[in-house]
Amino acid sequence: MDLAFRAIVIYFFIYLLTRVVGRRELSSLGPFDIILLVVIGDAVQQGMTQDDYSVTGALIVVTVIAVLQVFMSYLSFRFRRVRIVLEGEPIVIIQDGKPIERNMRRERLAVDEVMEQARASAQISSMDEIQFAIVENSGAISFVQKK
Repeated sequence: MDLAFRAIVIYFFIYLLTRVVGRRELSSLGPFDIILLVVIGDAVQQGMTQDDYSVTGALIVVTVIAVLQVFMSYLSFRFRRVRIVLEGEPIVIIQDGKPIERNMRRERLAVDEVMEQARASAQISSMDEIQFAIVENSGAISFVQKK
């Protein structure tokens, strides 16, 4: 039972941590970030299983995490308010060619970064060409060009 409780606590801690870190940071992982994730994974594993190196202990932890993931996915699917809390909502960062500073700060984005993305993904060369720029739940930025 101790292993299941540890798995539940770690699951929610990691979930909270990923929400705090932000979508943009998680959507563009570099080599160092991947190494850091592996190190965190090892530290988390030790915290969940403590000194239990048994196959049964590992199966309990993996099963609890899988059940939690399915449960959270079901809650997100079934209840819109829960989905907003768990996944967030898309955020408009540029409207009618003008950056929305409050939302840009919230997402820790600079105008230069957004324009770099606009040029690379949507072949938009000027902010005046952007009707909307939206940070999606995945962390990707979507652009809607003016007509």
